[in-house]
Amino acid sequence: MTDPRSDARPVSVLTIAGSDSGGGAGIQADLKTFAAHGVHGLSVLAALTAQHTRGVTAVHVPPPEFLDAQIEACFEDFRIGAVKLGMLASATVIDTVARALERHRPAHVVVDPVMVATSGARLLEADALDALRQRLLPLATVVTPNLPEAELLLGWRIDDLDAMSQAASALRALGAPAVLLKGGHLAGPGEVVDILADAQGEQRTAHPRLRVDAHGTGCTLASAVAANLARGLSLRDACTAAADYVHAALRSGYRPGLGEVLVLDHFAAMPGR
Repeated sequence: MTDPRSDARPVSVLTIAGSDSGGGAGIQADLKTFAAHGVHGLSVLAALTAQHTRGVTAVHVPPPEFLDAQIEACFEDFRIGAVKLGMLASATVIDTVARALERHRPAHVVVDPVMVATSGARLLEADALDALRQRLLPLATVVTPNLPEAELLLGWRIDDLDAMSQAASALRALGAPAVLLKGGHLAGPGEVVDILADAQGEQRTAHPRLRVDAHGTGCTLASAVAANLARGLSLRDACTAAADYVHAALRSGYRPGLGEVLVLDHFAAMPGR
């Protein structure tokens, strides 16, 4: 085993998620985010989607044996500072990933519980919800749900900031050490508020609401948190910097397809630019 104190390999961040053939979300957004943060990006494809700016037309999930082989190949060769989990479509996939994480025990795990695409397409099989709660939340450093995802996990509506605060605490009670609850889906004008609930209490981050229909913001936020943790930032600083990054990338976003969906400009938002 390599002594980490003498390990000259650059830090890598691994994403285990779904591929977006349209390039705006999923694995593709994750790798762009890692590159913009100056860390080497690794990827394990847990699902393949046929997807563009107007929706998801098909989903293919590789066999669990191949999923496990990808994960093992990454851990065998690279110095992994953090793992980001995205679209894990079934209980079998979740169990395969959870067992791999239990074997390798990476320093940081960021869980983005991808359940529904921006287009409204369901990306999580019904039996996977309990598996996500029971197998992945306890392994996470931080979980980063949006409001619809948090509502599915908890089984009740979240319609204001007070309810967001209660939901973040309730998700921690399910086993996650920290929860970064994203407020972009909260109705009304004004700022977008994200709430981080951890052992220290609550931290809120606010940005002006941008009136756009965007794609890949959740994937990007979770990946930026993972990259920042791998670079040595504290959880609170990692989450604040990630939210700033997403806002800047969204502000510079563009429309590459026929749909109205905006794709983030990752490199316009590079830290330090």
